[in-house]
Amino acid sequence: MARPPELLEDVLDGIDALLVFSPSGAYYDRVKDVEGADVVVVATENSVGADTFVELPLAFEDVKERIRFGIEGALTEGVVDDGDELGCAAPLFGDDVDMVARTKVDESRHSGIYDLFANSRAEPSVIRDVFEVAIELGKKGQKGKPVGALFVVGDAGKVMNKSRPLSYNPFEKSHVHVGDPIVNVMLKEFSRLDGAFVISDSGKIVSAYRYLEPGAEGTDIPKGLGARHMAAGAITRDTTAVAIVLSESDGLVRAFKSGELVLELDPEEY
Repeated sequence: MARPPELLEDVLDGIDALLVFSPSGAYYDRVKDVEGADVVVVATENSVGADTFVELPLAFEDVKERIRFGIEGALTEGVVDDGDELGCAAPLFGDDVDMVARTKVDESRHSGIYDLFANSRAEPSVIRDVFEVAIELGKKGQKGKPVGALFVVGDAGKVMNKSRPLSYNPFEKSHVHVGDPIVNVMLKEFSRLDGAFVISDSGKIVSAYRYLEPGAEGTDIPKGLGARHMAAGAITRDTTAVAIVLSESDGLVRAFKSGELVLELDPEEY
C-alpha cells in the first residue's frame, strides 16, 4: 500500500502544469518555482502577482466547478494544451490550499462556457443564475413535462427595441432580479408560455413574453434547430446580448453569442 507521501508524488509526477486555485501569498511563494512544471494561478484576481494567471469570472463555491472552469480558462487563454497532464491545488475545507488532484486536458470537452462567462456584456453571476434556471427546468420540466424557454441576457434596451410584446408584461413595474429563489419560481412558471424573457446586464428581469423580431438571415444555426434557436441567434447577432435556450424537443441547453451557437449542455450531465 502506498504511503501518503508516495501518493502525493504520484499525483504530481510528470505534470506539465500546476494550477493553483486562489492561493495565499505564502502558499504561492512555496510552489512558484516548482521544477518541471509551469505554475498557473487561477483566481478572481491576481493578488499574488503571479507571472501566469487565469482569471475566474466567478468565485465558484463548488470546488469541482472551480477546477473545471479554471482548466477551460487555461485552455482558452493558451496557457495549457490538449493532452497536458495537470496538477490542481485548491482550497476544499478551508481558505487556503488543502487539496491536490490530477487530471488531463481534453479539448473535446472544451464547452465554450468559460468564454461565455468571461467575455460577455452581462455580469457573470447573472449568466450563471440564468443557466441554473434553464438547467433545472431541463431536469424537471413543468409539471413533469418537457418545456422550452428562451432567455436573452444583456443589452436589454436594444433587445426591447427589436422585439414586441405577445401579452402583458408581469415584470413591467417590478425591480426583481434573476437569482432570487422566489423570482426563479415565477420564471419557471412563465416559461411554459410563448415568448422570450429579457434580462438586463445586472440581472433585472425587464420583460417576459417578448417576440424577437430580427430575421434569421446571416446567423450560424445548425440544421434541425427550431424557431426558438433561430430567434436566439438572430437577436445576439444584432445586439451584444447572449441568449440561453432550453429546447423542448431534445432537452438540451444551448447558448448563443454574436449570432452563433457557442455552447451546448445536457442538463442531466451537468
